[in-house]
Amino acid sequence: MSDFGAQTQLRTHTVDNQPPPLEGVNAFTGDTVLREALVREGGEWATERMTDLGDVVNDPAHIEQAFLANTHTPQLRRFNRYGQRVDLIEFHPSYHHLMSLAYHHDLGGLPWNNPRPGAHVAKAAASILFNQLEGGVMCPYAISYGAVPLIRQQPELAAVWEAGLRSREYDPRNRMPHEKTGLTAAFSSTEKQGGSDVRANKTFATPVGRRGPGEHYLLSGHKWFCSAASGDVFFIVAQTDKGPSCFFAPKWLPDGTRNPISLERLKDKLGNKSNASCEIELENAHAWLIGEEGRGIPVMMAFIHCTRFETVLCPTGFMRKGLSEAMHYATHRAAFGRQLIDQPVMRNVLADLALESEAATVFAMRIGRSFDKKDTDDAERAYSRTAIAIGKYYLNKRVVPFLHEAMEVFGGPGYVEECVMPRLYREAPVHGLWEGPGNVQALDVLRTMGKEADAADALFGEMWLARGGNRLLDGLVGELQDMAASGPLAPELARYFTEKAAIALQAALLVQHSPDYVSDAFCATRIGTAGGATWGALRRGMDVDAILKRATVA
Repeated sequence: MSDFGAQTQLRTHTVDNQPPPLEGVNAFTGDTVLREALVREGGEWATERMTDLGDVVNDPAHIEQAFLANTHTPQLRRFNRYGQRVDLIEFHPSYHHLMSLAYHHDLGGLPWNNPRPGAHVAKAAASILFNQLEGGVMCPYAISYGAVPLIRQQPELAAVWEAGLRSREYDPRNRMPHEKTGLTAAFSSTEKQGGSDVRANKTFATPVGRRGPGEHYLLSGHKWFCSAASGDVFFIVAQTDKGPSCFFAPKWLPDGTRNPISLERLKDKLGNKSNASCEIELENAHAWLIGEEGRGIPVMMAFIHCTRFETVLCPTGFMRKGLSEAMHYATHRAAFGRQLIDQPVMRNVLADLALESEAATVFAMRIGRSFDKKDTDDAERAYSRTAIAIGKYYLNKRVVPFLHEAMEVFGGPGYVEECVMPRLYREAPVHGLWEGPGNVQALDVLRTMGKEADAADALFGEMWLARGGNRLLDGLVGELQDMAASGPLAPELARYFTEKAAIALQAALLVQHSPDYVSDAFCATRIGTAGGATWGALRRGMDVDAILKRATVA
């Protein structure tokens, strides 16, 4: 035998130095910050429920369904084989699997089905967790969450429909409502010419008989976006002689005929692929008025307050998932002679991301407490009204670059669709757009502080709870308070004020509730000059080891 033939044959595809998937680890019990916040903010009673949900998040069978739901996207079937209009959105079974999970864990109805202290805090934790599995199903359960306080403004409608909207049974069948075990809802306000400016809407409502709350109208017009258009019921904004008004339109009419709400086409979106967003045509669609004519915007705020909260919770969950995946990968991947997690520059990056994730979590959960108390405590009501816009603005500005940085930890594999990071990255931008983009949120902060005398008091009162805990924070709060005291802020300052207020509120919570090595590092980098424009530029003197240990999935 030749020397060549005697040589040991080399295997060309030995797989080594590849991290195992992050599976089988409880996403709740392994998250120190979320566990602490659930207890601190009043939701300790939900610990067992969150532990059960935490098992779902990193279950490989459910993870596979999340990938499938984004690969096999919804399809619109407008007609059946007989040429009859059916307007059905057909989903892959994986989507129904995920929706069933979300409804089983009561993602949309938890506060309404458990009207007890800490219910919205528990709901916040549940959404933060579930978004780590799949964010595409967030839209329909968020609409169900907001639909309950919306429909309660018209008690005769609530008496018929609320129980179905609060159901923990997901029922995707195309049936009459009384034949189903649970209902889903759609929402539509946006039109081509108006966008966020619903006063520019042209869809018009004509009374069938009497005018007024709860009365029957016919709607005609075109909606450019309808969220979760497969719903059993639609909440629609349309014009009357008195201005924008809010209407309730069922998919099926009491006589068993289809309400003429035509689904025109599905939107081909950047992300949020598993969810169906649609253009709809209203052709004398039957609907019932909620609240007074012309009061559609105030009526809708009960809904929008809830769905904006959801858009705070989604980026918080995405950040935690991106951090967990990046730290897991770095722990199991070696480069240049040692594990990535042991490389000083990588530790700097991961610690900086951990600070951001913890700040987002404590802020989101604190807003949950304000939701629980806003109906009985004026200060909490004022805080929730402003903090929700601040949180929606800021966390959605931070989450996209955050996920990009987390993706870089993986190198090339993080850019490949087999990894969860591309799906997270594509999903993240939508929550900055839904329920009003950044400018709308920032201007809303200024408008609220200008119109509601207790809004500024509640905001600064929250910040000053940490007075004396960090001199940088004290200086920032003083600056913001001076700005607010100088008179109405100019619109061009809206983003500056909102961003700095978000940092101050986060820092105040960290100073009060997190270890000093977390709060000091956050203040030094987000308020002071000890950080950089990108993550991973922490200067010396920060306890990176302790920060990483606290953030590690236990």
